[in-house]
Amino acid sequence: MSVLDVLKTVKKDMLMGETITPFEELMSNYETSMKHRMELTVGYFQGKICKKMEEFENQKKFLVDRWLRKEGGGGITCIMQDGDVFEKAGINISVVYGVLPPEAVKQMKSRGKDLSDDSVNFFATGVSSVIHPVNPHIPTVHFNYRYFETVSSSGKELAWFGGGQDLTPNYLVEEDTIHFHKVLKEACDKHHSEHYPKFKKWCDDYFWNKFRDERRGVGGIFFDDLDEPDLESCYNFLFSCCDAVIPSYVPIVEKHLKDEYTDNEKRWQQIRRGRYVEYNLVYDRGTKFGLFTPGARIESILMSLPLIARWEYMHVPEEGTKEHELQQVLKNPRDWV
Repeated sequence: MSVLDVLKTVKKDMLMGETITPFEELMSNYETSMKHRMELTVGYFQGKICKKMEEFENQKKFLVDRWLRKEGGGGITCIMQDGDVFEKAGINISVVYGVLPPEAVKQMKSRGKDLSDDSVNFFATGVSSVIHPVNPHIPTVHFNYRYFETVSSSGKELAWFGGGQDLTPNYLVEEDTIHFHKVLKEACDKHHSEHYPKFKKWCDDYFWNKFRDERRGVGGIFFDDLDEPDLESCYNFLFSCCDAVIPSYVPIVEKHLKDEYTDNEKRWQQIRRGRYVEYNLVYDRGTKFGLFTPGARIESILMSLPLIARWEYMHVPEEGTKEHELQQVLKNPRDWV
């Protein structure tokens, strides 16, 4: 079944909330309009992934918060907190448009985007998620896939895709990490043999806390400014990446669902989450873009942060421990597949 055939099957009850653009308009235009296609796509995957995560919980369901932005657009934030399996899970979509603020224009120009120095109109839509489990033996996972368009005052139009997916375990389980990377590699290889090695390295380099000299986790893939060979090919690649979220992560959750853990392992999880917070607040480009954008919605932007984190002064894992083993991998990324 082709991607467009999949989208043809989307029904309102498969989504988590009322779409920002009227649903009937999306269904009428998704074949010819990339904006409409991407809004329908991110809504489809938000619904699919939320419903899969809810299967692990006895009572908890996602809180669905649909919001509108006075400057243009809106989004649907889905949050689950204090579940049996997931301490905090956020799976959000946004569809926003308007005029880019100067800081955002400056950031994009630094990446080589040919934007004017005055008014730049934009459209952006994407799905973004961070899932923090209760059990320290189940890794945190993050994914974000997005589409961006700009129109400068001169009339110059640009469009590109970006995103990625990465795994942040508290304890290194090599077969889990290999599985995660293998699924992502298979998704990449369907489209180009160079995608996985290139985007895997990009991920290792991007999710780097330079003050700690360690990566946020064991990596995955990351890419941005993707517009070649054409938008249609880039979209098909992004769809494959979104479709890899469940098979790359759910088997790992199922494997460790009933693992027992100690207070010390829980404490280590909270220390690692402190590092997660550090990275997201200090380095993450998506966080900064969200905060720079007029009408910024702080609750949705910071939904990636865990409920509980810990900072211990000068904490260094004892050599020879499992905690130390993980930290060595964070400092020296490996090739997993």
